[in-house]
Amino acid sequence: MAQPTSSDQSHGMTLLRDPLLNKGTAFTEAERTTLGLRGLLPPCVLTMETQVERVLVNLRTLPTDLEKFVALNALHDRNEALFFRVVVDNIDEIQPIIYTPTVGLACQKYGLIYQRPRGMFISSHDRGQIADILKNWPNPAKLIVVTDGERILGLGDLGANGMGIPVGKLSLYSACAGVHPEHCLPVVLDVGTNNEELLNDPYYLGLRERRLTGEAYDSFVDEFMVAARKTFPGVLIQFEDFANHSAFKLLHKYRDEACVFNDDIQGTAAVALAGLFSALRLNGGKLRDQRILFLGAGEAATGIADLVVSAMMAEGASEAEALRRNWLVDSRGLVVSGREGLSGHKLRYAHTDQAPIADFLTAIKTLKPTAIIGVAAVGGAFTPEVLKAMAELNEQPIVFALSNPTSKAECSAEDAYRYTEGRALFACGSPYDPVKLNGRTFVPRQGNNSYIFPGVGLGVIASRSRLVTDEMFMAAAHTLADCVGKDDLAQGSLYPALPRIREVSARIAVAVADVAYQRGLADGPAPNDVKGLVQSQMYEPKY
Repeated sequence: MAQPTSSDQSHGMTLLRDPLLNKGTAFTEAERTTLGLRGLLPPCVLTMETQVERVLVNLRTLPTDLEKFVALNALHDRNEALFFRVVVDNIDEIQPIIYTPTVGLACQKYGLIYQRPRGMFISSHDRGQIADILKNWPNPAKLIVVTDGERILGLGDLGANGMGIPVGKLSLYSACAGVHPEHCLPVVLDVGTNNEELLNDPYYLGLRERRLTGEAYDSFVDEFMVAARKTFPGVLIQFEDFANHSAFKLLHKYRDEACVFNDDIQGTAAVALAGLFSALRLNGGKLRDQRILFLGAGEAATGIADLVVSAMMAEGASEAEALRRNWLVDSRGLVVSGREGLSGHKLRYAHTDQAPIADFLTAIKTLKPTAIIGVAAVGGAFTPEVLKAMAELNEQPIVFALSNPTSKAECSAEDAYRYTEGRALFACGSPYDPVKLNGRTFVPRQGNNSYIFPGVGLGVIASRSRLVTDEMFMAAAHTLADCVGKDDLAQGSLYPALPRIREVSARIAVAVADVAYQRGLADGPAPNDVKGLVQSQMYEPKY
């Protein structure tokens, strides 16, 4: 999809201040004359390639990733095309800065580093006016990423500071899948915060009051959902970083009536399942025969387990057999039947005929899993003893330390390989450098949701699907796993190289759109060339 073209109303300083249209020093001599830019720019005309080089030179001189985040954010505010060109062409270097792990620190420091508004802040004080407020957004949104900031990454309640997450996610939608930035709307539903540090922070920009709860919270979110769908017909809404008690409730409430999904539940599930498929290509096992133990029992863990159960059933297992092969450990120990206080999403995995187990290592020795998946944001929880136990039980243990940011990772890549004698099939939630061990170099790759959600969103938007279904995420998982080549597997990589992300996202979008057309969810019949349709809608950052 082409960049929007300048209109008669966009010229002079107005044009230079519009990040969707601004080219900065790349405006040609003819454009400078036509668009009233003479004298407003230095005389030298630079190519986009030179602009990119200049950005990178400046960026690489900055001493910290947070300073790099701020610099890239400022570029994003000035010149969208140049920002996305830098990201797309240097995705390995830039993604960890604009998203995990740096975005976590940026959210914590949000009030301090805030420069210009991006997205929409809708507070509980705006009840009754949300429809009017959404009309202030200047562009035709096709995709909204919305959070209430209660569970940002593994960092907890960051309130309005959580805006960094929707902004970062939507940057990846544009960079990784070509969803046009003009169609992207980040939203924070500011319902207050229970974080005492933020309530006492002089630079905190959100409501300084306790979180809205109960019926008042539910009606506020419902007003937003109704208003968003009325203001932006057909819009795809992604729920992001809501706390468990809200995440499951909102997904179940809206998934059958609106075009919505929850990336923490469904996106995480698909990327983890794809990693399992890749790992099984290396050890030769079948998914239906695996025993999977999760450290964590929240939206990520149960989302993965639910999709794994569906995939096991697709391989011929009964639901009971599949459920029996998935176990959860939370802060109180193994989730088993009869334990008091179990919330609804855990009950499906509260197994009978198993005594309570208090700690993760004992659970491993008792249940003898073939795979452990960490999604509890408990840094260092996969101790050397845990990793050694997995190596004793399995020739090639599957070890996924998916929590982020890095400080919350269950183990490092180096520890995963060292304490399993290089036999672990490892995936991580935050980036790690290659590991050299016993004459071999392992290249761990992130089980990052950015492999999944951009392609899913693109496929839904391209097909104009009315709903987002679990079948779409299953298709996305299979497609992602199919993108992993033999050379990737040979070096221990369970995911494709990140520079291939736009190709991967396009393939996932096609698979998702195919599901939408096959299930009658799309707006109209399937085109002869679904791939061509998807590619025609992919934004390419260029002048």
